[in-house]
Amino acid sequence: MNSVVRLPGRIGPNALLITAAAVPLTGWAVHAVTLYKQIAAKEKDPLTGLLRRDAYTARAVRLLARHGDNTAVIMIDADRFKQINDGLGHAAGDAVLAAFGARLTAWAGPRAAVGRLGGDEFAVVLELTADRRTLRLEQLVRMLHTPVALDEGRTVDVAASVGAAAPDVLCTQDLTALQRAADAALHTGKHSGRAVLATAEQAAVLSINGRRAGRPGTAVWGRAA
Repeated sequence: MNSVVRLPGRIGPNALLITAAAVPLTGWAVHAVTLYKQIAAKEKDPLTGLLRRDAYTARAVRLLARHGDNTAVIMIDADRFKQINDGLGHAAGDAVLAAFGARLTAWAGPRAAVGRLGGDEFAVVLELTADRRTLRLEQLVRMLHTPVALDEGRTVDVAASVGAAAPDVLCTQDLTALQRAADAALHTGKHSGRAVLATAEQAAVLSINGRRAGRPGTAVWGRAA
């Protein structure tokens, strides 16, 4: 007697795994496992394990909609990364990026949106209330300034510039606006060893990547410069 497996029209990654576990590993099940791996590969950066830009953006938007003002958007740039990559080799550069990915994941927790946007640029969106903001940003700065272990027992000193934006401060839950403000705040405190929280002044910056950043009136937390 032939058996027929009927499937719904739209199947998410979790449903694929459940279906694959329910039937022998032949035919559809093999295809389902392969398809799930392909989906995961498209969503995550293979070096750091972080979300790629599109997957990060989708999760970040959901978090902002769900938690509103109790949310923070964090932008992170690895400092002097080119010097490490050129001076110590690409393997060392990859080790630094992978370490940053692991540290951001550990700091933000499993419910956050943690993404590698490209190169040495990272972003995090997570639930974070105002009363915990200072402590948590200080903790992040310390984690990102801890030396990274390389091969043969070597270590390399690392640092990162961190900018943050909060919906309750900027009166917006728009991800693009919050990322732009956080990026401007990041460049205000570039190489300072401090995390900078964007003010409404940074939210008015039209360009990104620091071209019009560096204005006064920002709050900073973290290590002394």
